[in-house]
Amino acid sequence: MVENIRPGASARNARVVLFDFDGTLSLIRSGWVRVMVPMMVEILLDLKTGESEEELTRVADELVWKLTGKETIYQMMAFVDAIEARGGRALPALEYKQMYLDRLWVKIAGRVESLRAGQANPEDYLVPGSRALLEQLRDRGMKMYLASGTDEVFMKEEANLLGVAQYFNGGVYGAQDDYKSFSKAILIQRILASAEFEGRDFLGFGDGYVEIEEVKNVGGVAVGVASEEPACTAVDQWKRQRLIGVGADYIVPNFLCHNQLMSMLFQ
Repeated sequence: MVENIRPGASARNARVVLFDFDGTLSLIRSGWVRVMVPMMVEILLDLKTGESEEELTRVADELVWKLTGKETIYQMMAFVDAIEARGGRALPALEYKQMYLDRLWVKIAGRVESLRAGQANPEDYLVPGSRALLEQLRDRGMKMYLASGTDEVFMKEEANLLGVAQYFNGGVYGAQDDYKSFSKAILIQRILASAEFEGRDFLGFGDGYVEIEEVKNVGGVAVGVASEEPACTAVDQWKRQRLIGVGADYIVPNFLCHNQLMSMLFQ
């Protein structure tokens, strides 16, 4: 079911589509928040500030959410600030990023390896209805871009393993070692600078704060993917409220409603 948050929001003139990857299309990294937040809470508790685990979980949740969609290093930089604000001596942000990636790999290694070996069905790691939606958008002749806060080397492989990279004729982009060289905002500005498209030509899909906000900032239409992972059969109300708060025009739990969604977007 599609929830129309802003009646009248239309993408009928859209010519370029920007998709987030993790949580919007891919479920390979589903559960990453339950790796990152506990890691942060564990380290913050060691500072013995008197804050409870519950209080620090709220701190970490808010920190992570506000930067979801940006490159992972930004979450770690904000985490460094949180440590230092409590009088702690923080490690470099890159070390926390590697600590997080090591813990995440323990969680997702089996998924990636089974896909590499051809033992898993890629559809099991896609938000339901994703491929049908991508095919419909491609058939409309859209210029399609895939962008992620996950390191490009990983997300490109994962997009190929899931068989979705082929749809993105505009390219597949992820975080770089030089974190200042790429972001979703930078990608959008590059596309606009080409003079081929204007902001109102943008249609964006994402489950995070950043991509929705960036698409709305240039005057595009944004679809918020508020999936209750990993089943992705219902709307996650926490995600829904936050996606609406940053401007989502439509909210969906998955893309099984792709025909209805396309009709509403392009009526």
